[in-house]
Amino acid sequence: MLMQLPSIVVVVIYLLAALLPALFLMRYIYRKDTIEKEPKGMLVGLVFLGVAAAVVAVILETLGINLLSLYLEEGSPAHTIVMAFLVVAVVEEGAKFVFLLWRTWRDPNFNFRFDGIVYAVFVSLGFAAFENISYVMGYGLVTAVARALLAIPAHMGFAVFMGYFYARAKRCHDEGNVAGKRRNLWAGFLVAVLLHGFYDACALMGTLLSLLLFLAFVIAMYIIVIRLVKKESKTDTPV
Repeated sequence: MLMQLPSIVVVVIYLLAALLPALFLMRYIYRKDTIEKEPKGMLVGLVFLGVAAAVVAVILETLGINLLSLYLEEGSPAHTIVMAFLVVAVVEEGAKFVFLLWRTWRDPNFNFRFDGIVYAVFVSLGFAAFENISYVMGYGLVTAVARALLAIPAHMGFAVFMGYFYARAKRCHDEGNVAGKRRNLWAGFLVAVLLHGFYDACALMGTLLSLLLFLAFVIAMYIIVIRLVKKESKTDTPV
């Protein structure tokens, strides 16, 4: 029983349960970057920028939810949907995207298409790992298992789509295609927001229909993400 173990051991177990899923997925994406590995120091830095994005998101989400509650009844379907899409998804994906753009856009290491996915995933999983610590410490190992199967891979999934378009925006930028650059940057952000918002809305609605939609969405997204990662890895080209 965990309650019989020394407190420091319990803390270590909980931390490992919170962090290992994100580390496993980082390793998976890192190994798929087959042509030219990104500097490990840079990737560690991106993880910590994901942590910074999580801190920013907590502040902005708190403000956004408080503001939303002035106009919509808490717990109502409208409140849940607006909160999921326009507060949580916009804030979290926006914070990740800003730090991603700031750190990697002009970096000379950003020279292959798959790099966009690598960078976006490492920022996103840094965010998810930090967020996961608070959930696991607060709610225990059952929550750790559930989030390892759902929330952490979902954050990676949103990031894969963001990185897919982000890399194409970089290629358009290098080719002098301003319209293509803007279109792909917006696509990367908005697709991640829509996926994240739908995920959260279905998870929070608490109805049988929303549960079924949630499960179908998660399964479909995981299949698409895995196929997309494999395809982008095998067909990687310079930006």
